[in-house]
Amino acid sequence: MLAAQFMALLDVFIVNVAAPTIRAELAASGAGLQLVVAGYTVSYAVLLITGARLGDRFGNRRVMLLGLAFFTAASLACGLAQNTGQLIAFRLGQGAGAAVMIPQVLSLIQRNFTGHARVRALGAYAAVLAVGAAAGQVVGGVLVAADLFGSGWRPVFLVNVPIGLALLAAGARVLPRDSRARAPRAFDLPGLLLLAAAVSLFTVPLVLGQEQDWPLWSWLSLASSAAFLAVFVAYEHRLSTRGGAPLIAPRVLRIPGIGVAALRILLVMAVNAGFLFVLTLHFQAGLGHSALRTGLTFAPTAVVFGVVGLTWARWPRPLQRALVPAGFTVAAVSGAAVGLLLRDGSFGGPWLYVAFAAVGLGLALGYSPSLTGALAGVRQEDAADASGLLATVTQLGQLVGVAVFGSLFLGRLADTAAVSAGQRSADALLVCCLALAVTAALGAVSGPVRARR
Repeated sequence: MLAAQFMALLDVFIVNVAAPTIRAELAASGAGLQLVVAGYTVSYAVLLITGARLGDRFGNRRVMLLGLAFFTAASLACGLAQNTGQLIAFRLGQGAGAAVMIPQVLSLIQRNFTGHARVRALGAYAAVLAVGAAAGQVVGGVLVAADLFGSGWRPVFLVNVPIGLALLAAGARVLPRDSRARAPRAFDLPGLLLLAAAVSLFTVPLVLGQEQDWPLWSWLSLASSAAFLAVFVAYEHRLSTRGGAPLIAPRVLRIPGIGVAALRILLVMAVNAGFLFVLTLHFQAGLGHSALRTGLTFAPTAVVFGVVGLTWARWPRPLQRALVPAGFTVAAVSGAAVGLLLRDGSFGGPWLYVAFAAVGLGLALGYSPSLTGALAGVRQEDAADASGLLATVTQLGQLVGVAVFGSLFLGRLADTAAVSAGQRSADALLVCCLALAVTAALGAVSGPVRARR
């Protein structure tokens, strides 16, 4: 399950490295290239709730294998695409396959693991989230640089095919059979369409607005998203009071602590994605590093995130309650430290790696206990609701982080008057790192604020 999730996460980031080569070989326009990169993310984010509900209705094992097969086939089609239009269409298909597949991971963990085994499984899940982002850039850089058999950018998609086929064969043998005793809920199609519209109208401007300098349509789309979300909430409440089966069961939203946990997960993902995005821009455009070197620079963050995600539950019990606020505090301090270490336009020296490792430590402590706590009170019959909700929050957090902090970085880059490109980038990065620190600090205080209320 986690190998499949890792492959899907890899595809969010791996194409960024290959984008210049794709543009040159396919003569893609700027808008076309944006859709190649962003089409996957858009369809992925929009269809996550749908994927969760399909798993609840038709069985998590069956739907996960179906999503994996669709993702693998779409990856093959992407690798063989002959023009930009085909590549965009197949990237949308990849995202749809990932959206069907990924929610089943959390649902299967919920339904097949208990106690400490579940904590370990969720820790591994968190580790995959962290490693996937950095690994995407490293693997993309290696594959594009290798130019296997003169194939250019195509291996970044074709590499999924043998892995996907192997996972399909393994999954058919080892994934637990779907229970026949569990009666599926009715399919809330109107709610599904309303939520898909709200998420689409929110996601598309976040993905494309930054590149187009936030035109009027992007703001109208965001406003429309809020309107559709309000209609969705009203419809779901009315359906629930009439005894129907809403898309997300109201009792899931009433589980103690799930709201603050979702907020903290969103903040962790926003900080993580924003941190990786602006640092990538700084290292590659500002300092002239290669994609491979840039990806390897993030290794301390990914490794520490993964290790802490796997081990935090074995730390002394008196520390458990303080882990999340302490983690956000560490992330805030170390994020600001990264900006200060790089403020003079240099690489930052050995202390930069220490700061990167501290960012991984802080984000892992903010994420893993929050996720585990959010799912602790979820009953098995509500696993799909919780999985779809938290998977969507995770993806939206990443999109918000890239859009907000990416726009802040590029805006400051255009405004600063420094002479060299490296110093201009460093000045913009410092502002972004301080903003990231403030965002992480919000996660540290979110629990106490809720407790006082």
